[in-house]
Amino acid sequence: MTENQNQKDAYREAGVDIDLEAQAVKALVSQLTYRREGEFQMASDIGHFAGFISFGSHVLALAVDGVGTKMLIADELKDWSTVGIDCIAMNVNDLYVMNLEPVAFVDYVATNALSLEQMKQIGIGLNEGARQSNISIVGGETATLKGLVQGLDLAGACLGIQEKTKVINGEQVAPGDLIVGIPSSGIHSNGLTLARRMVNEHGSYGEQLSDGRTIGEILLTPTRIYAEVLRLTAMTPVHGMCHITGGGLLNLTRLSGYGFSIDTPLPPQEIYRWIQEKGRISDSEMYRTFNMGMGYVCIVPESGVSAVKSVFFDAEVVGRVTREPGVFLKGKEIR
Repeated sequence: MTENQNQKDAYREAGVDIDLEAQAVKALVSQLTYRREGEFQMASDIGHFAGFISFGSHVLALAVDGVGTKMLIADELKDWSTVGIDCIAMNVNDLYVMNLEPVAFVDYVATNALSLEQMKQIGIGLNEGARQSNISIVGGETATLKGLVQGLDLAGACLGIQEKTKVINGEQVAPGDLIVGIPSSGIHSNGLTLARRMVNEHGSYGEQLSDGRTIGEILLTPTRIYAEVLRLTAMTPVHGMCHITGGGLLNLTRLSGYGFSIDTPLPPQEIYRWIQEKGRISDSEMYRTFNMGMGYVCIVPESGVSAVKSVFFDAEVVGRVTREPGVFLKGKEIR
């Protein structure tokens, strides 16, 4: 077995094979050949952070995502009050990366048995996520699927809009551009399958880390919503943006065929060190599984760095765009 294969073992053994997921998505997308005729046609390729529909001088955009196995931690702790924030965050952040303004949201709850307390708490989080991102929740669906679903799954879809001339899709990314990282609030809603495995095998949700919070509290910290992006793009040219989700730094390859060299990564939160030490996981796998403390990236010319920092006070330059394709962490390629 090669070194690269060894680096991927922990997440695969926990139940998630990133490479297989990529192949499965390609198999599905390869069959999606039909395109609408008439007005309001599709205006983007499948595979970016959101899909576009032509709407006169504007584009409408749709994104869909869910909370994933973070729901199992909420079940364990009997606290579902923040997972609604995660659900909205994972959608609106995927719209912000293309300078799209989220305007409306629909949720989907699938469960084996309805609980009034669960639904109330989920509603609290959804409402707070809507407030943070200034969107309306215009509808949704609840399905009781006993025998098909065990527990509760929460997902949703978001509608965004923008003038066609203001969409940012990464086409302007060029060698020499600087990569500015914006911190995450923690693990967000990706990689929880591996995190849960480490907790189950090496600790407990009640274990406290150095800041006094329990691992359970830390893992339930809601995903940061980067709504300030819309203010930033009105101030300065931004060549590309990226939401660091499942796949970690490899998300950057969705922006451009150029390379991304991360020389001074943002410091990861303590929970990542705990997971890495308990699982004896390589840096490469950690950075291709988790956001590792950097939840969002702006790619700007050097002249734009000060604007990013004026909007996101905790942003820092972490690297630059290179001609050589690939994603590199301190000179070592992430695969």
